Amino acid sequence: MERGIGVKGFLLVVGAVFVFLFVLSFMSSPGWAGDKLSNSDCVKCHPGVVHKNVQNGAKHKTEVTCMDCHQGHPPMKPKEEIIPKCSQCHEGRPHYALENCLGCHTDPHAPLAITFAGDITKPCLTCHAAQGKELQAHISEHTKLACTECHSVHRQIPNCLDCHEAHAEGQKVKDCLACHPAHSPLVITYGQDIPNVYCGACHGEVAKKLQANETKHHQLACVYCHKHQHGLVPQCQTCHGAPHSKEILAKFPKCLTCHVGAHNLVK
Repeated sequence: MERGIGVKGFLLVVGAVFVFLFVLSFMSSPGWAGDKLSNSDCVKCHPGVVHKNVQNGAKHKTEVTCMDCHQGHPPMKPKEEIIPKCSQCHEGRPHYALENCLGCHTDPHAPLAITFAGDITKPCLTCHAAQGKELQAHISEHTKLACTECHSVHRQIPNCLDCHEAHAEGQKVKDCLACHPAHSPLVITYGQDIPNVYCGACHGEVAKKLQANETKHHQLACVYCHKHQHGLVPQCQTCHGAPHSKEILAKFPKCLTCHVGAHNLVK
């Protein structure tokens, strides 16, 4: 009499049944028998990708769905057919003409989570042309730098104090930027709340004279006279009018002939 199929044979039968049931369940799933997959189906197998997209997806999260890019699913469609080309959507701008999109945008599900390496200034300027023009129009040490020397991560605003010494103790980046635009740092503009100590960091000798002076000028902020524009030398008459007679002014037309200096005023 023949013996039964044995343990090995039994396991083979069980395995075959399992495979049959798996295939049957897959064939009855959305996308196989004419049903379409939905975006809610994607998260069932790809939760990590969806989470990444929610965190850093930018417009790939707000304006694009999974199904807009990935139409179909293996085995009904080969993998290479469901990975779209960037040019499918991104066209019509100089930046989109660049080759090797994935060289910077390494993850399409987090397209702006970009870490740079090397000098890629030219690609940067295809999007950030205004900053490039500003750097060239106002030559400074910053003009010589590659974009990535300050911005190693996309949209990262560097700390000025990583490279530059503070003008005064306790100074913060917002204080630097209050006077120095990052891409034209020598075009110095400021409001009326800049403390004298910041100005004195560069104009030390002048600041000492003003501090020691006993006239009303001693009480003024630097920005009171040098309003809004670095290097602006105001006219004394703006505040003082014409305090002397025509005869004296005819003999001494320049105020500082007698009063020596605005920061070291002599009565």
